[in-house]
Amino acid sequence: TTAHFKLDNVPEGVYHIQALWDQDTTESRIDAPGILFSDVTILEINQRLKVDLEINQKIPPRKLVKNKFVKLVEIQSDTLSGWWHRPVRVKAAVLLPSGYFENNEEKYPVRYNVAGYGRRYTRINYLLKEKDFSDYWFSKDAPQIINVFLDGEGPFGDSYQLDSENNGPYGYSLVNELIPAIEKEYRTEGAKLRFVDGCSTGGWVSLALQLFYPDVFNGVWSYSPDAIEFENYQLTNIYKDKNAFYNEWGNLRPAARDLTGDPVVTFKDFIQYENVLGVSGSYLNSGGQIGAHTALYSPRGKNKLPVPMFDPVTGEIDSLVAQSWKKYDLKLYLEKNWATLGPKLQGKIFIWMGDMDHFYLNPATRAFDGFLKKTVNPKSDATVTFEAMKGHCAGFSHKDILQMMAKRAEQLR
Repeated sequence: TTAHFKLDNVPEGVYHIQALWDQDTTESRIDAPGILFSDVTILEINQRLKVDLEINQKIPPRKLVKNKFVKLVEIQSDTLSGWWHRPVRVKAAVLLPSGYFENNEEKYPVRYNVAGYGRRYTRINYLLKEKDFSDYWFSKDAPQIINVFLDGEGPFGDSYQLDSENNGPYGYSLVNELIPAIEKEYRTEGAKLRFVDGCSTGGWVSLALQLFYPDVFNGVWSYSPDAIEFENYQLTNIYKDKNAFYNEWGNLRPAARDLTGDPVVTFKDFIQYENVLGVSGSYLNSGGQIGAHTALYSPRGKNKLPVPMFDPVTGEIDSLVAQSWKKYDLKLYLEKNWATLGPKLQGKIFIWMGDMDHFYLNPATRAFDGFLKKTVNPKSDATVTFEAMKGHCAGFSHKDILQMMAKRAEQLR
């Protein structure tokens, strides 16, 4: 097969160019097994020329590291399959504690870890390749906890492990299908000692799971969560601002910064990148971060795509769609339901945020913390920690979180 692309509108300069043939129809992102790609070629654009790229490589199937303590869980979700009218399978990787095979009667606390954006269950491979963690985990000093690494794959990017009009009932499937399947196979102590954690996307998802399913999880460790309230969706107040790209002074909003505060990329450029990835020519099915946010928060459009909260080219905000995002605004959700949720959340919430978060996520967490500090009947006992001059996920540590979970498990026994 030969394909032709024109580069007439690309400015002169030296570029790295690579061809990628996305022939996968079951996964949402461009690193799915079976996708074909070429080597990277250096291209200087200063005249009309022809470049031949040979697609000669294929992304291999995913595999888990061979280890008797590592297990793959894969089930066909009846709920998601019925919703999508096709077979939908969900996966997770399980890491068993070092003493698991020594006593066939003992039961263990269980940790459900949610990854950063789009990360897969195979991240367990990289964790066990870290000698420091691997040596620790298989030593007698490590907590005896079952680890479950959830999969970030969803139809529009990361599923965020929750129900939505666009993704379908991922939250229901997790709670009613995947978790029961895992805990039927492995010896856990159930909801009493069932914990959840994550950083970045995983920070948002883990906190949302604890709030939306307060009786299913008994503790959350949320690090650098995505914007947990939308008056501070990064630097945009989606309920009041008119444009996601430009602020009230007409300046482009940054989407990321370094630790000195120097902007790295604007939100407009970030969206333009996702627009290129989207088959629709927009971020709505890019498989990227904002595409996944929109799939979770927005209603479904007549074209079967999520309805955009802001225009992909101009950045103009649709105030009606912005209002529909409120049901996933975690601060508003708690404000509305504190009388019933507050008692169920006591002792369960632990949040960490760097005050120089690279993606401007600290203002939303500050606002969320401000609400918690004002709560009554009951007064929230959530632990929310801010660290000055710390960036995105700088405080996250598998070892530290496992030790905190082990301590809480001892208190609950």
